[in-house]
Amino acid sequence: MKDEFPEALLIQFAKAPQLGQVKTRMQPVLSLEQSLALHCQLVLRTHQTLHREALCQTQLWMSGEDSTGFFQSLKPAPTIKHQQGKDLGERMHSAIATGLQQYQSVVLIGSDCPAITSDYLRAALRALNSDDVVLGPAADGGYVLIAMKKAEQGIFENVDWSTPRVLAQTRRNLAALSLSCLELPVLNDIDRPEDLRHCQWFAMPQK
Repeated sequence: MKDEFPEALLIQFAKAPQLGQVKTRMQPVLSLEQSLALHCQLVLRTHQTLHREALCQTQLWMSGEDSTGFFQSLKPAPTIKHQQGKDLGERMHSAIATGLQQYQSVVLIGSDCPAITSDYLRAALRALNSDDVVLGPAADGGYVLIAMKKAEQGIFENVDWSTPRVLAQTRRNLAALSLSCLELPVLNDIDRPEDLRHCQWFAMPQK
């Protein structure tokens, strides 16, 4: 089947599934094993969403070492690359810049937002026809998606990652760079115990 957006790339960011290194803010409500299981299910659901429809090419950019081979077990088999950079901003900019060497536009998402749908991704890709940047705001003050046609490093500078200030600081950077931005509807990340109400599908293993 031909891709709907053949000149675009979808990038999924994901941490390697290591016990005690993922979904740490879920503890002590979830055990280490339950937190790991939640992380793996979120990565899987995101991967499935990216491949539910033939939108465009995809890549999975991982951080850490996947000693279990979990990423390699995903179907369809992902193109796996390794994140580079000192913080999340540097890693995102590096991945987007690399993608734009081959594609005309890049959409980057994390693996913490099961509410992202094919239509949400399609809206981001279409918006790049008229806007420089697309953001998918998160209810916690961050964002679940960023898309662009040109790798602007300044978008990711002086941002306090993993805080409620991320979206506001990103908007400030966009304004300083005189970049137009379309914001998609607000979605919920799954990061803290109170977010578990948004993922009733989670098959929680026993503690």
